[in-house]
Amino acid sequence: MSSTSLPPAAYAASLASFPLMTVHRLLALLRHHPPAEAYEVAMGRVAPRQGSLIERVLREATVRDAWALGSRLRPPDEMWQRCTHLGLEVTVIGDPDHPRLLALDPLPPPVLFTRGDRSLLGGRRAALVGTRNATAVGRTLALRLGEGLAASDVHVVSGLARGIDGHAHTGAIAGASSGSGRPIAVVASGLDVVYPREHRALWAAVAQTGLLLSEWPPGADPLPHRFPLRNRLIAALSEVVVVVESRERGGSLVTASLAAERGIQVMAVPGSATNRAALGVNGLLRDGSAPVLGVEDVLVALSLDHRRAESLFVDQRVRPQGGDLDCYRVCDERASTVGMVAERTGRPLLDVAMSLARLELGGWLAHSDGWFERTGSPLA
Repeated sequence: MSSTSLPPAAYAASLASFPLMTVHRLLALLRHHPPAEAYEVAMGRVAPRQGSLIERVLREATVRDAWALGSRLRPPDEMWQRCTHLGLEVTVIGDPDHPRLLALDPLPPPVLFTRGDRSLLGGRRAALVGTRNATAVGRTLALRLGEGLAASDVHVVSGLARGIDGHAHTGAIAGASSGSGRPIAVVASGLDVVYPREHRALWAAVAQTGLLLSEWPPGADPLPHRFPLRNRLIAALSEVVVVVESRERGGSLVTASLAAERGIQVMAVPGSATNRAALGVNGLLRDGSAPVLGVEDVLVALSLDHRRAESLFVDQRVRPQGGDLDCYRVCDERASTVGMVAERTGRPLLDVAMSLARLELGGWLAHSDGWFERTGSPLA
């Protein structure tokens, strides 16, 4: 396939596979340049936007060498052939078919790889998450909740991990026989890299029945840093997040925290005070999360809150005011450090740091390598 016949997504997919290509760097490339041009910028053949994060990044020889290696290992034509062979759909930030729920997230996925029915993202959605080291009771609860939600026409979002996630999706597949709910799985690897391996049949069933989704290209391994990033997508795709079992620390509590930051209701299934696998969920309940005793509790929560239903979803980000807006204007002109913003605004360093943190959390700025750059305009 010649480079002139490649779709724009082929270049974005190739960029996503580059060594040292972080989510923030890829976002910066694709927000300021169309995919084919972004690829040329990464190769040093086209100048990046003056004052942008990428202009700073490309000054580093290690990054330039790593990206040059990536272009040789995964050129756009080979990457596109691989995506096509696997039956993947690839969308890029800015595309009209890139899911709105994710495009407006504080940290949106720059590229999305999917297999299955993307229209499911327009239905009602509840996340069921929990520990990999689930008890027999927890696994049974996840199975029943997944089946009950799917039978009640609610799609079940989870991460296809061992334990609670896998049983939630198994239940959703069973419930799909009597309702329109389906499993939606967000994974931390390429869609051709099954993890854990024993879930190979479950991956195939989810792809056939529902939707598999990842921001990592084919061939990407499930590296540790990719799981917290995966968890933000689980939260962002959901209208409510239910934690079935969790220890005092773990990925499901990260997902719950990310959901709370996004204004998404977090619920929890109570457990015995003597059960270590229930310490996390009981902590959530202590801190104000609503209890889930059965599928009816989740359905009630969904009926009361339609803000994140795809058909009604609007940009709910809080517009910056006052000093936060002043800091945004500095970063709107060019990528800046905390010190540079403090110097330009004349505000104390700590105040500026707090403003930049709020702007990043609100989805107006992206932060990478010590630099802040705009990701959306509250001025429009």
